[in-house]
Amino acid sequence: MVKISFQPVSAQKPEKQNDGDKEEIVMSYPQDELVLPLRPKKSPVSGICCLTLGLVIFMSGLIMVSVYVYRYYFTPQVRHEIPEDSLFHCRVMYEDSVYAPLLGRQELQENVGIYLEDNYEQISVPVPEFGGSDPADIIHDFHRGLTAYHDIALDKCYVIELNSTIVMPPRNLWELLVNVKRGMYLPQTYLVQEEMMVTGRVKNMRQLGPFIHRLCYGKETYRLKRRSAHKRIYKREARKCHSIRHFENTFVVETLICDRA
Repeated sequence: MVKISFQPVSAQKPEKQNDGDKEEIVMSYPQDELVLPLRPKKSPVSGICCLTLGLVIFMSGLIMVSVYVYRYYFTPQVRHEIPEDSLFHCRVMYEDSVYAPLLGRQELQENVGIYLEDNYEQISVPVPEFGGSDPADIIHDFHRGLTAYHDIALDKCYVIELNSTIVMPPRNLWELLVNVKRGMYLPQTYLVQEEMMVTGRVKNMRQLGPFIHRLCYGKETYRLKRRSAHKRIYKREARKCHSIRHFENTFVVETLICDRA
């Protein structure tokens, strides 16, 4: 017969006891046994959820940034697709008091887009039939209070504060062009001259707003200052100037842009 018992570990060796046919086997075990708690295993599903959530947040931020950039820098380019009643092809007859005895009545053609929602106008003047004027694209941004001229012949941009005494607001210009289209107004008009001087180069293009920024992006862009009437020099050969003739009111405007002397 075998008897198995457990007793605490002690420094003394266990004594062997012989009790007839009985044999006792003594097994020792430690009193304080360290039992570590089992750590629950991480589920792979929770890791996938965290990764998915991070991707969703990242993609949401990317989409918001993309929408912002598209709205403010690319949408104006797409908005050429505006209703037909906001696009006009104008043909205006006018008299030039300087050249009238030689040429008589002259004709000016241009394409005009009226963007009422964004409060700006875009004018495209093709190569004129008679020399003396450059083809150009013009933007009057009433929200920013700025006008930009892109002289296509020079491939340069010029920016100046919008002159509201000459340029009609979008709603008024739209009404005028609708009436002209119906043949109600402006069978013939006259020419008004304005002169501007280049003052310096524009370095920060984004401050000009999205519409002018799109027009002048990648081009040399300069600021202009208007010359007062008594300071004008009417001999064009005495200074380096170029002119842009355009129609944005009940009269034709000749904008003279002169380099600094």
